[in-house]
Amino acid sequence: MGQPARSTRAAPPAASTTTGPMLSLPEQIAAQLAARITAGTYAPGQRIMEQAVAAEFGVSRGPVREALRLLEKDGLVMILARRGAQVTKLSIPEVREIFDIRVALNGLRDRSIAEDPERLKLLPMLEAEVAELSRLARNARHSNEYVECVFRLNRALTAALRSSRLRAILDPLAQQTLRYSRLGLASELRRRQSVKHWQELVKAVREGDGERAQRAAEARVRASRDEAIKKLRELADC
Repeated sequence: MGQPARSTRAAPPAASTTTGPMLSLPEQIAAQLAARITAGTYAPGQRIMEQAVAAEFGVSRGPVREALRLLEKDGLVMILARRGAQVTKLSIPEVREIFDIRVALNGLRDRSIAEDPERLKLLPMLEAEVAELSRLARNARHSNEYVECVFRLNRALTAALRSSRLRAILDPLAQQTLRYSRLGLASELRRRQSVKHWQELVKAVREGDGERAQRAAEARVRASRDEAIKKLRELADC
């Protein structure tokens, strides 16, 4: 891995997952670009110039090109012949497809966690994160922090799964849905509804009630899906 960039160049973070090894240089660059895409710094349809990114991070174009391929795999960019990488546009059909998959898989994940004999080890973290969500939901200025906390909590729950296959499927889905989650949780009303669903999960995990956990997860994801679709329709009418 190259040395950290100096001066005004942006340095890829020396990042690692909570349970995994150090990320490669292309993975680090991809993580930073993904964060910009999901935050809206790179707008839907905007081109990402390889040379500009390479200059910013002080690397050759090779790692940048590989980073963009990783983002394409996650559905955040599409690479066009002779035009390079372009941020994918948000669409209602994609919302339906991705969130309907998440309804099933998040329901399965949360049910598995609630029925795990060692679930109580996870409970303090879950309670703390949901308490933080409750705090953030009450302040419109904390909208982005709320979404980031939900993202972090989803990743933590996925990492706690015993099934490595389910983890491998859910991890990229979390990144793909983050832009839509920002739409789906933009209003205070939606964030308060979201908190209630998360609180239901806490109760289900505490009681070992897998069915209740699954219902809470499915309701939570469906509500975000429906709100994201509503926001996209409003934007299309503007």
